[in-house]
Amino acid sequence: MGDTLGSIAGRRGRRTLAAAGLAALAAALALAPRAGHAEGFLRADGQRIVDEQGRTVILRGVGLGGWMLQEGYMLGLTGPGMQHAIRARIADLIGEDDTRAFYRAWLDNYVAKDDIDALAAWGFNSVRLPMHYALYTLPVAQEPVRGEHTWLEDGFRRTDDLIAWAKANGMYVILDLHAAPGGQGNDLNISDRDPSQPSLWDDAANREKTVALWRKLAQRYRDEPAVAGYDIINEPNWGFADAGDKNGCKETGNAPLRELLVRTTAAIREVDRRHIVFIEGNCWGNNYRGVLDAGLWDDNLVLSFHKYWNGTGRDSIHEHLALRERWNLPLWLGETGENSNDWFARTVETLEGEGIGWANWPVKKLRYNNPLQVIANPGYARVLAYWEGKGPRPTREQARAALMGLAERDVRLEHNARRPDVVDAWLRAPRDDRSLPFKPHRIGRDGGELAAVDFDLGRNGVAYFSRHAANESGKPNTDWNPSQRYRNDGVALAGDGATLRVAALRPGEWLKYSVQADAAGTYQLSWRGGAGAIRVRLNGVALAPAAADRPQPATLQRGRNTLVVEAVSGAPDVSALRFAPVPAPTSAKQR
Repeated sequence: MGDTLGSIAGRRGRRTLAAAGLAALAAALALAPRAGHAEGFLRADGQRIVDEQGRTVILRGVGLGGWMLQEGYMLGLTGPGMQHAIRARIADLIGEDDTRAFYRAWLDNYVAKDDIDALAAWGFNSVRLPMHYALYTLPVAQEPVRGEHTWLEDGFRRTDDLIAWAKANGMYVILDLHAAPGGQGNDLNISDRDPSQPSLWDDAANREKTVALWRKLAQRYRDEPAVAGYDIINEPNWGFADAGDKNGCKETGNAPLRELLVRTTAAIREVDRRHIVFIEGNCWGNNYRGVLDAGLWDDNLVLSFHKYWNGTGRDSIHEHLALRERWNLPLWLGETGENSNDWFARTVETLEGEGIGWANWPVKKLRYNNPLQVIANPGYARVLAYWEGKGPRPTREQARAALMGLAERDVRLEHNARRPDVVDAWLRAPRDDRSLPFKPHRIGRDGGELAAVDFDLGRNGVAYFSRHAANESGKPNTDWNPSQRYRNDGVALAGDGATLRVAALRPGEWLKYSVQADAAGTYQLSWRGGAGAIRVRLNGVALAPAAADRPQPATLQRGRNTLVVEAVSGAPDVSALRFAPVPAPTSAKQR
């Protein structure tokens, strides 16, 4: 699924184009309906989440994955992705003191107030905070006194800061225990689990610490209305009845999971009666069999589920809808993403049609298909090559410069690439069947040229048409745009830098462009590329199919024009479309 570091670096020159797209998107979002800002405590009311005035609230959020808990794929790694393994690799290169400095800088810079300000400005109204327990308390094995809990101020302080940033923007925060003591499943990366140590389910002391941590969190934030609620355990995935069922997808009892959820809720309610408690089933949050069978244990519960790489229609969530109906509880899609823009838009359309909120995963990473993308310094590419067994070991000085550059500079918002097409897919496109300009295309009296990759923002069938616009295979892949460059739409791109082009359009596939002409007139229209023919429809009028570099007359109206480019034969690559002025006729006297 990942970008190569070379392809990431090749996109540096196109950041200004993304900024233009965000400007168009900002204007469009003013027309889209927005959920209410954070005003008072949220609660479950039947099958809805409501505010203190009883108004339905749709949480439109972003998960802050990669901040308090790293996963290897977000850093470009294909091998072991647990944070403790990543940390060991870093310490091997730069030593323990510099590793501590790296992680301080990472936590200081990966998410800051500027990030939250940007998310709010784009239209998101909530963030989900994936917490690593070890930022808040010592691991069981490191406690000076067995059975006691040492509290660490760093995690709480950073959580306080996030809540303050969210409040300044009228946003909600959902606290999510993403890495529980010992680790909550056999998917090791998501909880930083060390399989050589007792898991959450193997050791009662880990469960005691989990319960105590949630009681501590609830005590600290019980009077904070900007906290939407407490997501007790992220994606448990464990075979309680059958160890061979490694991720608990066939589990029918789930008794240990229910027992821990009930205990934790009771501990929270000792100090906090107001906040929502979000619960997740086994099998990465989706298997609720047995969890609720003995009845509900609280009157302010919300069922959370997660959704990846499957269909987007109502049938894809029918089991969760049935749970909502049976138990009269709200649903919340606490984590989804890692797909194409069209998949995002169709998923949100289905969810919000059912009154279900959601949280996109994640806010940023080195790879694409998120609102922000970390552009790593060239030195990090050498570090990554060494870790992946593809290059020599860097010197300590080289490694330190690269890693500290990543943590101190590259992860900061001002150095991230912004992805307007991704933001548009989450926030506007689900409710708007129009396409919008990805960037301005202006044709002056002397003509002009537009890059083929800068087709309009919008869904498949609205801004473009591709026969493979999303991943519904059940497995992670990015074959809607294998190059993973520049945009996350269902249109394959190829090349790099100034040579980036639309690749191998198949007959019947098309792209739409919004074009502004300074004056009405006839121009010579041609396209650059090859390997087939395309047909242009200009303001609904079809021109004859043409091969590359074969100009034909095209009439533009003053102001906005709509241009649709459709492949009719071959598998053409298209790099640009060119409007050239028609030469003035030569008089007989001049001849």
